[in-house]
Amino acid sequence: MILLSLVRYYQRLSAQKDRDTGEPKVPSYGFSEEKIGYILVLNPKGELVDVIPNLTDDKKPRPKLMNVPQAVKRTSGIKPNFLWDKAAYVLGVEANQDKASAQMQPALLSHHTFDAFKQFHLEALADTQDKGLQALVKFLTTWESEKFTDSLCPIEILDANVVFKLDGENQYIHQSVEAQNLWAGLLSTNDKTEGICLITGEKAPIARLHPSIKGIQGGQSSGGSIISFNKDAFTSFNKDQGDNAPVSEQAAFAYTTALNYLLRNKNHHLMIGDTSTVFWAEAEDVEQAELAEQLFAGFLTPPDDEQENSPIFDMLEKMSKGRPLQEINLEIAPSTRFFILGLAPNASRISIRFWLETSFGELANNLAMHWQDLALNPRPWKTPPSIWRLLLQTTPLDRTGKGKSENISPVLAGELARAIFTDSLYPMNLLSQLLMRFRADGQITGLRIAMVKAVLQRRFRKGLIKQGVPMELDENTDHTAYLLGRLFALLVRVQEQALGKVNANIANRYYSSASTVPYMVFPRLLRGAQHHFSRLKKDNVGLAINLSKELDTILAKLPTVFPRHLNIEEQGRFALGYYQEK
Repeated sequence: MILLSLVRYYQRLSAQKDRDTGEPKVPSYGFSEEKIGYILVLNPKGELVDVIPNLTDDKKPRPKLMNVPQAVKRTSGIKPNFLWDKAAYVLGVEANQDKASAQMQPALLSHHTFDAFKQFHLEALADTQDKGLQALVKFLTTWESEKFTDSLCPIEILDANVVFKLDGENQYIHQSVEAQNLWAGLLSTNDKTEGICLITGEKAPIARLHPSIKGIQGGQSSGGSIISFNKDAFTSFNKDQGDNAPVSEQAAFAYTTALNYLLRNKNHHLMIGDTSTVFWAEAEDVEQAELAEQLFAGFLTPPDDEQENSPIFDMLEKMSKGRPLQEINLEIAPSTRFFILGLAPNASRISIRFWLETSFGELANNLAMHWQDLALNPRPWKTPPSIWRLLLQTTPLDRTGKGKSENISPVLAGELARAIFTDSLYPMNLLSQLLMRFRADGQITGLRIAMVKAVLQRRFRKGLIKQGVPMELDENTDHTAYLLGRLFALLVRVQEQALGKVNANIANRYYSSASTVPYMVFPRLLRGAQHHFSRLKKDNVGLAINLSKELDTILAKLPTVFPRHLNIEEQGRFALGYYQEK
């Protein structure tokens, strides 16, 4: 279903035009979008007359994407691309990777790759009548790699991809009608076995190797594969490589092209831990699908501006109160199909971390339930927290409250995302991770507490625990662990009022043991509190009396003997009571 959904998405994209360029959003079969850094301009004699950079206007310029004949897959050996390639193939030079000697010799000769590129094109273009292709043949015949340093080529061209252009022409050489016809002929002459495609069900040439998928964070720069067989242990019935899972050439091209488009499009791609997560929609018309995609992106990665994200707040809150999606936004069809795919790097292969196919109405409702479970009063945030921001709270925080992405558990990231998208139980290791962080760094922040509350509240909604979780301070509850958290917060306040700021208060010293083994700690803390009350009465009798009354009220609800141990759920209630009392 994953690959079939991607093939359908490719078909939708291929029928759409890019608003800026007017070109199709994705290349047609046999072509791919590649990062092209430079354009080599040739005259009819095959002489290099100009080198034009093809870079973005960013502070750090990057090669622009260009539609070129599909890249070959270089798993091993030397294989040239058609009418474009890296400088090592086109010019026979590559960058010196040895920094110590790079100043002496920044470019190294690469005759073997240039010879392969030259031979391939001299054979393919032997009978060409196209002026641009003839100029390329002359260039390859006369070019000498040793003369690179004396040529027009800048040193930055090393290891960049380049294409060719005939001087005075507007189009690139690979865009000419004859070049495209030649490429179509090369594609059709490849020796391919035919079979029934697992995706389309049609009989067609089977792809031996699938095109590379690029843009997976942490993956290889050359790309990876979802489907690949390169060892005998992975094959069966003496079938070789792609024959083990027969996918037609066109279907393989379609699903990989669609996936590469999603991975480089910020409106369809976000990171959840180490997982590159892409999403897309299917609807009766393109506008409905795009609207669903935009709303989902807004839910998961809200804008930083408070005014811009207020509509997202409003929509989440209305849905969490039971208002139907179509009533909130008339343009959205709740039946719109929605797909979410989580991909993670695994050497040269790509692991599927999670996959969800659902309706947008159900997905929006699940996101609203997540928002409702997470909600506290007052809100401990200005913008709706993204999944990535929530996951950062499970990592060690510095003094400014910031964590590092590399410390996020990949397993936890996938489990949390799945729970949010499907309204299933949050993983209990999320709660244990948060409790461990409370004990380790003492930062009991509002966002961390909201996550603790969400875990417990969802378990209550699913009928696994008997008592719900309050959004704000609940003075009527008789839950022992919650009351102990409130009691501990009051004892901290009594100490602060009596002694002022101290290097290590009882929260720093005793939170861990108070939240796990109350029997061992609270009797000692209550005895210490009497000394603090004595001192406080000398400075502020009224405050001392009020705090003493609050303390007595909580103690009256607690059992006569403190619990010897609190389990993980009770430790979460303790943290919630402590935070809300504070």
